Amino acid sequence: MAKAEARYVRTSPQKARLVVDMIRGQKAGTAINILRSVNKRMAPVVEKVLRSAIANAENRSNDVDVDQLIVTEAYVNEGPRMKRIRPAPMGRAYRYQRRMAHIVVKVGEKASGENK
Repeated sequence: MAKAEARYVRTSPQKARLVVDMIRGQKAGTAINILRSVNKRMAPVVEKVLRSAIANAENRSNDVDVDQLIVTEAYVNEGPRMKRIRPAPMGRAYRYQRRMAHIVVKVGEKASGENK
């Protein structure tokens, strides 16, 4: 099993999860095709993480078959929040938060003994 992680991505975890949920459990090639066709701003970022996980799997061992790789785990964790202030009427200030996300993708080969 190989893992890749993108940390401090400037998007809300909720938006990133919409994209990540689409590829969980898919074959690596199918997952890349899904990410290419989906119309979300986070899709290229998730695709980059997935390609990195595939490359990590290849580097880890020579006998890995890229066509048989499956996205075993894919999740998004919340990163730190940047607190910002927006000017408001009558000298007041409204606080808002710019969220960040950590995207994790793990790929592995499905063993012949496993059945899901």
